[in-house]
Amino acid sequence: MARGGGRNPAFLPREQQVSRKVSWLLRHGAHSEGLQLGKGGYVGVDAALRTRCLTALKVTFPELRDVVRTNDKQRFSMVLRERLEGAGSEEEAEKVGGVDVGEGEGEEEDPGRWVIRANQGHSIKVDAEGLLTPVEVERGNVPDVVVHGTDEGAWNLILKSGGLRRMGRNHIHFASGLPAGFKALDVGEAMGEEKEVPPVISGMRRSSTVLVYVDILAAMEKGVKFFVSENGVILTEGDDKGLLPYEFFKRVENRKKGGGVLMSEGVLPEGVEVDVDAWEKEVGSRGRKGGRGRGRGGRGGRGGQGSGGGKARANDDSGDLLAGV
Repeated sequence: MARGGGRNPAFLPREQQVSRKVSWLLRHGAHSEGLQLGKGGYVGVDAALRTRCLTALKVTFPELRDVVRTNDKQRFSMVLRERLEGAGSEEEAEKVGGVDVGEGEGEEEDPGRWVIRANQGHSIKVDAEGLLTPVEVERGNVPDVVVHGTDEGAWNLILKSGGLRRMGRNHIHFASGLPAGFKALDVGEAMGEEKEVPPVISGMRRSSTVLVYVDILAAMEKGVKFFVSENGVILTEGDDKGLLPYEFFKRVENRKKGGGVLMSEGVLPEGVEVDVDAWEKEVGSRGRKGGRGRGRGGRGGRGGQGSGGGKARANDDSGDLLAGV
């Protein structure tokens, strides 16, 4: 990805331009901009404002604070440095991460006293302590719904590759419900009945047309670890190859009219075969063609990591690498 976050069209509203740059910086570009993310993924606000990425846009501290406060997907957390340094345990650090910059403390005007982070979506190495909370039966935080949003083209590649892959990110992303206005077919789908699902604000693009529901308990029983971010996104690294196999796909639905159920109970659709070599070639070919390729594409590889730092975008939520989920 190009220095400074790649494409950031000048015609976008100022707030979106700033949000995109901040998202790129904290998720993907911190190291290339000379920043070292600390515990929980935090970095000093004053240091962030001095990066070429943000100085090029002449981003101010009040502007940055407003972006954190008003972001509709709660992508960022910004807290007073002393609050973070005073957190003596992982659990306390998690609570600190939820401080709202709009409540009381937001009037402190010295950026040197603040730290900021992206709540999830990283492709660079980050200390997960205080950033992510493990999803565990003992914690009582296993969500009833775990769903990944994608589209028809990516779905075909997901099948070919054998499941969902991390691609260029550290985790595969899921929502614990559906965005407002989405509907899911009930398990009684054969009756044509639909039901409302409690809305979520993060974890899925609203443009998603294919919904992959995951049997999280079955995956956890097989040793797959899941986490939840500060803004409620469900995350997993998958297995040692960065893969969440299709056997854990409880149900896959096409949201388009007449789409119906594409797959259920971890059984591949008739006539579909997993072919990782063919998947790698197709993903690599897409990366070489440009568009979604150079700088934001590249070959994913079996482990989901692109060579030379490229990010294969085919079967991931990486349409949001900048704006992010």
